Amino acid sequence: MRMGEIERVVTGGARRIAVVGGGIAGLGTAWLLAQRDRVTLFEAGSYVGGHTNTIDVTVEGIRHPVDTGFLVFNRRTYPNLCALFEHLGVDVVDSEMSFGVSLESPAIEWAGSDLGSVFAQRRNLVRPAFLGMLRDIMRFNRETTRMAADGSMPALSLGDYLERERYGDAFRNWYLLPMAAAIWSCPTRTMLAYPLATFVRFCHNHGLLQVLDRPQWLTVLGGGRNYVRKIAARLDDVRVATPVLRVDRDPDGVWIHTRNGAERFDEVVFACHSDQTLALLGASATADESRILGAVTYQTNTAVVHTDTALLPKRRKVWSAWNYLAGAGSVDDRPVSVSY
Repeated sequence: MRMGEIERVVTGGARRIAVVGGGIAGLGTAWLLAQRDRVTLFEAGSYVGGHTNTIDVTVEGIRHPVDTGFLVFNRRTYPNLCALFEHLGVDVVDSEMSFGVSLESPAIEWAGSDLGSVFAQRRNLVRPAFLGMLRDIMRFNRETTRMAADGSMPALSLGDYLERERYGDAFRNWYLLPMAAAIWSCPTRTMLAYPLATFVRFCHNHGLLQVLDRPQWLTVLGGGRNYVRKIAARLDDVRVATPVLRVDRDPDGVWIHTRNGAERFDEVVFACHSDQTLALLGASATADESRILGAVTYQTNTAVVHTDTALLPKRRKVWSAWNYLAGAGSVDDRPVSVSY
């Protein structure tokens, strides 16, 4: 009988499982596994929650909980998350996902909330390129919805598909790339290289390819920290500010190395980014692990909590939940600036 099997007999069959990473993936996994096993959650940062981070901002004497990462979800796309919230008793409220665009060169502003916001810049009513953009939006939504439904998506990048199907520059530069760059928080040039199939599946699943019957977006009442607290309270061993330095594997299980020493576990769940997982495995990573985990790249961005209306579209009718702003210069090289 191996050492791990002896330990499970002594503890009544419960496994010792290490979960590395305290974001929603790690919290959800730890909560589920802890119903049967002994789970230790390791988080390198000073708090659990990962991209879910709520801060209190006081404006004109009123305190507001502001989420700086995770913001919204819907019942259609996130059924498991909704089921978890209902089980935990997390209160949610309706939200929205309106989108506005403000470009400096050419001077274009519009939003998709209603006709008033679409044509908030009155010149757009008689601007052929803008009207062509609206036609292309309808065509793109129709064609990609069909592709998502029957699975007939070509193996092309988003940019190659737009060029092949002869979508107009206005559609590309005033709508699709700003929206995509805002969602994925990366420069538009990067989005042009994005796989078409992945892009279409995401947009289809989130109701972004339809004008009617869009899902109702929701947000956690009081901020996402409320669900984080409820999950963390159900876990017996949560170790914040405890970065994992290395993970070693052997036939009996795994060794988790931190600055406090090494501990043996039967299993480990990596609930952190793929590049972090690969670094923790080090030289022990297999060829397949290196290939798969190393294929994912990341974009560094800076988030600033502000109340500066200068970082919103000039026309108040265009103000939206998501506001994409871009200055002069090549569209492909513009950095993303989005105010929520």
